[in-house]
Amino acid sequence: MEAALYGPDGFYRRPEGPAGHFRTSVHASPLYAAAVARLLCRVDEVLGHPEEIAFVDMGAGRGELTAGVLAALPADVAARVRAYAVERAERPPGLDPRIIWRAGPPTGVTGLLFANEWLDNVPVDIAEVAADGTARRLLVRDDGTESLGGPVAGPDAAWLARWWPLGAEPGLRAEIGRPRDEAWAAAVAGLERGLAVAVDYAHDRQGRPPFGTLTGFREGRETAPVPDGSCDITAHVALDACAMEGAVLLTQRAALGALGVSGGRPPLWLASEDPAAYVRALARGGQAAELTAPGGLGDFGWLVQPVGMPAGAALLVDVADHEEE
Repeated sequence: MEAALYGPDGFYRRPEGPAGHFRTSVHASPLYAAAVARLLCRVDEVLGHPEEIAFVDMGAGRGELTAGVLAALPADVAARVRAYAVERAERPPGLDPRIIWRAGPPTGVTGLLFANEWLDNVPVDIAEVAADGTARRLLVRDDGTESLGGPVAGPDAAWLARWWPLGAEPGLRAEIGRPRDEAWAAAVAGLERGLAVAVDYAHDRQGRPPFGTLTGFREGRETAPVPDGSCDITAHVALDACAMEGAVLLTQRAALGALGVSGGRPPLWLASEDPAAYVRALARGGQAAELTAPGGLGDFGWLVQPVGMPAGAALLVDVADHEEE
């Protein structure tokens, strides 16, 4: 998985970038970047408007979210923002020169770290229950042919026991999320104060899929996860395992609602008074509906992790209250 995604000929090294193969919330609508910009402004306010505030975009693709956030920020905040796009591919041409392109997250910064569909592409091993009832590592060849290897042991076995216990039925599968927990903890450790947010396909301990979620995507279609660099290889994230003390877990629908993204129709009277404004509002409503749709992007999980901030900070209260509604 590591080589197929990030090796010299890996999927994320391809010139077209992720947007050439699938839509994320970032690509679905500029409303998403605007909502993240509002969240950054809330963080800035809670932190007392520091002289410099960081925006760290983990798994930045081609910098689309970072550029969108900078464009949506009020001038007084934008003037103090230091924007980092963290991505293992090369810096794309023509990117806003204010954006610092890095292969790894910065350290010692204050602000907002945002990881949109990053953790699902942190490579993981797969465990499958063999005929003898033991959980074994799944091995795979370059052509996708699978076989079972040795038993899962050590820290990975401990992770499974705690977060994704498998029964004895042959064929049951789990994605061993320990590398994702560690990657998230390492990224969050770069924040001195602020907020870290991970957004992804997710499940919790009460609802783990019995046969895992490993799959591939190529040119907008789901495909077999063949590790030859031709397709994205992804698996949903056990966000509850990644969460640290003080974290809040909620849906994208609730989070974006708390950040002002609503999919409601504009009032009909606007159509007669200002037809152009009505059409614009209708388009925004359609985009918001896609971002918050049940069964779609709205069901994504948000892991909201405060760092050096009280868990009851205003922005977290707003989000948590919206989730309860």
